[in-house]
Amino acid sequence: MRYFSESDIQNLNHIYKINLINSCSGYKSANLIGSISEDGNENVAVFSSVTHIGSSPAMLGFFLRPTTVLRNTYENLKVTGQYTINHIHKNITSEAHHTSAKYDADISEFDVTNLEAEYKPKCIAPFVKGAPIQLAMQYIEEYPIKANNTILVIGKVKGLYVNSGLIEEDGFINLSKAEVAAINGLDGYVIPKEKVRYGYQRPKTLIMNS
Repeated sequence: MRYFSESDIQNLNHIYKINLINSCSGYKSANLIGSISEDGNENVAVFSSVTHIGSSPAMLGFFLRPTTVLRNTYENLKVTGQYTINHIHKNITSEAHHTSAKYDADISEFDVTNLEAEYKPKCIAPFVKGAPIQLAMQYIEEYPIKANNTILVIGKVKGLYVNSGLIEEDGFINLSKAEVAAINGLDGYVIPKEKVRYGYQRPKTLIMNS
């Protein structure tokens, strides 16, 4: 097994280092976040940091890189208070990944890819048409991470759209049926397959010897 000390990591080639550290945490969620500016400019961008925050109320978070450069998604959701989260599936991984390119705010990623925007009631931000799971989100708050100047954005789920046939009897959304992607590192896309569910675990009853 190869070992990297903290100093080894710091001294690595930049590209090698970011690939290594971005992939060592394991598979990450693959989502497209849709937003819109005050002027009506649509934006959609790939994120691999969307995470569950709580179920009651239903909240999700995601991390933003330092805002020392323009972050269109961040600027839009701070102004409008709304955004969408859309799951990336097998057929759109290439187009979804291209949204990581840095376009000016007046250029919509929907116009430079084959991704298509769609709108739903009570949400001004665009959804990604065809995404098997779509969430309408309301910006709630944010937390600056002082150690590296990133931001944790917290949002409330205002609406959840799930393709028919993906929800099992107990409410579990079977992502593998929709061929939802996950991200390995910065640019590796995989399509996980469900193998087994183990259910809620309770402590075992131990028999003590007298």
